[in-house]
Amino acid sequence: MRRRVTPREAKRMMQRMGLSMNAVPDVEQVVIKTSSKEITIEEPEVAIMEVQGQKIFQVTGGKISEKAAERKLVIPEEDVRLVADQTGKSVEEARKALEECGGDLAKAILLLQS
Repeated sequence: MRRRVTPREAKRMMQRMGLSMNAVPDVEQVVIKTSSKEITIEEPEVAIMEVQGQKIFQVTGGKISEKAAERKLVIPEEDVRLVADQTGKSVEEARKALEECGGDLAKAILLLQS
């Protein structure tokens, strides 16, 4: 029969192998953002394990909720100026056209020229 390893022995073995694990106190929320959604975990337990300089975060428990990610379109000022110069329209009109076309320069130019 195998002998059980006590928590103290387990910690000592982990230290010998270059592993360390510590709890993160008072975590209120963990948010994971992807390109398509946002996952929120309320009141989880979080531990950080460090292995050879790499940190591994372990998140357990908590109330999980998901929602679609909000994508805010950022249009560079030089794109707005380019569309305005190419079409002879105002900067405001060029910006509005770029927003309607999702930032696509060619579509915005065609939209303003038609």
